[in-house]
Amino acid sequence: MRHWGRGLFIVWTLWRFGLDELVLSSVPTAWARMLAKLSRFGRRLDTPRAERMRLALEALGPIFVKFGQVLSTRRDLLPEDFAQELAKLQDRVPPFPSAQAVGIIERALGQGVDTLFATFEQNPVASASIAQVHFATLHDGREVAVKVLRPGMLSVIDDDLSLMRTMANWVQRWSVDGRRLKPREVVAEFDKYLHDELDLIREASNAAQLRRNMQALDLVMIPEMIWPLCRDNVLVMERMHGVPISQVQRLREAGVDVSQLARDGVTIFFTQVFRDGFFHADMHPGNIQVSLAPKTFGRYISLDFGIVGTLTPSDKDYLAQNFAAFFRRDYKRVAELHVESGWVPRDTRVDELEGAIRAVCEPYFDRPLKEISLGLVLMRLFQASRRFHVEIQPQLVLLQKTLLNIEGLGRDLDPELDLWSTAQPFLERWMKEQLGPQKLWEQLKNESPHLVKILPSLPRLLADHLQRPNEPGLQAMRELLLAQQRTQRLLVRGLLVLGGVLMGVVLVQVLTFWQAWP
Repeated sequence: MRHWGRGLFIVWTLWRFGLDELVLSSVPTAWARMLAKLSRFGRRLDTPRAERMRLALEALGPIFVKFGQVLSTRRDLLPEDFAQELAKLQDRVPPFPSAQAVGIIERALGQGVDTLFATFEQNPVASASIAQVHFATLHDGREVAVKVLRPGMLSVIDDDLSLMRTMANWVQRWSVDGRRLKPREVVAEFDKYLHDELDLIREASNAAQLRRNMQALDLVMIPEMIWPLCRDNVLVMERMHGVPISQVQRLREAGVDVSQLARDGVTIFFTQVFRDGFFHADMHPGNIQVSLAPKTFGRYISLDFGIVGTLTPSDKDYLAQNFAAFFRRDYKRVAELHVESGWVPRDTRVDELEGAIRAVCEPYFDRPLKEISLGLVLMRLFQASRRFHVEIQPQLVLLQKTLLNIEGLGRDLDPELDLWSTAQPFLERWMKEQLGPQKLWEQLKNESPHLVKILPSLPRLLADHLQRPNEPGLQAMRELLLAQQRTQRLLVRGLLVLGGVLMGVVLVQVLTFWQAWP
C-alpha cells in the first residue's frame, strides 16, 4: 500500500506541475497528442516547462532532487533548457531533530554523547538529503565533525528507486532514443551511488583512499577518519577549518592567488582521474573549501566523499588519448578512438565522424573559459553523437558531472583560465609515463610473482597441450612451432656454413703466411 500511495503522490505531482503534458507530447501517436491538449483545460501552465520539472522534483523529495542533479549531466538525454534548470537543484532539506540524531549516535556507538565527546553541539551545522553534521570535541582536544545518517532513508530510497526503474522501462520502450540513451543503466548507476552514500563506512574508506592518493601532491587536504567512532550510520572525522570556495572575494582579501587556485583545481582533477582512476565525484562548491591557516595557506579542502568515481585502465587510456588528440586538434584520431573503443558501430565512416567532431570543437579553442561552456560543448557533441549512434557509457556519467563542476569552479575563480592549455602538459606527461621504461619496469615487478609461479610449469603445460589432438587453436600453434623449428634449423645450418667458410679463409691465410716465412 505504501508503494501504491507513493506512486499516486508522484502521479498527482506530475499532473500538478503539468509534466503529464511533456510525457504525452513525447509519445508519437495521435491519441497522445489529443490527451496532451485536453490535459491543459482547467490549468494555467505559464511557467516554463524546465522550471516546472525542477519544482516537481523538489516537491517529490530528496531522492528525486538527487536524481535531477545526476540527470542534469546527461545533456544527451535533455534539451538545453532542462539541463540548465536541473543544474540549479540543491538539497534544501530541513534538519531532523537533534534529540533523534543524539539517539542514533548513542545506539550506534554504545555510549552516551557526554562519554564519547568532551563537547557536542546540538544544533547541526549542515543538513542534506542523506545526513546532517554536528561539531564536537574529543576528550584529547581534537575537534571533529559528526555525520549522522537521516533515519528511515533506506526504505524511502528503495521505494523511489523501484518507481524510477518502472519509469526507465517506459522511456526505453516508448522513446525513440531509449535504447541508445540507456535509462535503465542510468537508474542502476544512480541506485549504486545512493546506496554507497547510505553506508558511511564506505564514505570513510573513500576518504581514506583519497587522502593516501593525494598526500604527496600537497595541493588538497582531506580529513582524517576517526575509525573507532565510525559506523555505517555515524561517521566521525577531523574537523576542517576553511573558507567556502564560493566566497571568492573573501579569498582575495585574505591574499589567496585565485588564478593559481583555479589551475590547482584542474591539476587535482586530472591527477585523480588519470593517475589514480579514483576521483571525488561531488565537487560542487558546498563540498570544497580553501585553507587560510599559515602552514596550509591556499590549499583545497575536500569534504563529503559519499560519491566517488572509478575508471578502469582501458577507460583511462581511451580518455587520455581522446583528450590529447583534442588538444592537438587531431579530430581524425578522436574519431578512430571512438570506433576502436566500440562507442560507435564498426561500420561508421571515420571521415564523417571526424568532420562532425571538428565542427563542434574547433570554434572553442584558444578562447578563455569565460567565452566558452564545456556544458555547451558536451551538449553539441551529444547532439552530433545521435547521428552516429554513439553508445553512451554509464560509467562516465560521474566524470561528465565532475568535469562540469570543475568548469563552474574555474569560471568563478578565474574567468581567464584556459582549461585546455592547463591540462595539456599534464596529460602529455602522463601518457609518456604510461609508455616509458619506468612504467614497463613497474608492470614487470607487479607481474613477477605470477610469472615466477607459472614459468617452471610452462614447458610441461605446453607439451600437454601439443599432445592433445583436434583442440581449437592448437593445430595452428603446432604449425607455428614447427615453422619456428625449421627456421631455427636453417639458421643453425647457415651459421655452420658461414663458420666453415671463415675457418677456410683463416686457414688459407695461415698457410700463405707459413710459406712466406724465411
